[in-house]
Amino acid sequence: MASSKFLLASVFLSLFLLHQVQFHAVQANSSTAIPQNDSTMKIDCGGACAIRCQLSSRPNLCKRACGTCCARCNCVPPGTSGNLEACPCYASLTTRDNKRKCP
Repeated sequence: MASSKFLLASVFLSLFLLHQVQFHAVQANSSTAIPQNDSTMKIDCGGACAIRCQLSSRPNLCKRACGTCCARCNCVPPGTSGNLEACPCYASLTTRDNKRKCP
C-alpha cells in the first residue's frame, strides 16, 4: 500500500515537473521573438530587415520598406516571409492603395 502511494506521488510529481519544463520552454521561445511595441528596448532594424529581406528579388526596396515598418512598430516578423501574426502592427501598415506596406 505504501509503495503504491509512493508510486502515485512520484508520477504526479513527474507530470508536474514536465509541465513546468514545457511552460518555461514556451516562455523562453516567446522571449526570443523580436519585441513588439516595447519602448524600453529598441531592436536592430537593419539586422532584422537584412534577415527578413535576404531572399527578396529587390533587396534594397525590401529593406527600405521593412526599415520604415520596423521603426514604427519596433518589430519584424521572423523568417523571410509570412509569420505576420507575430507582429500585428507590422502586418497592419498599408500603402495609400490599401496594399500591405511591409514585406
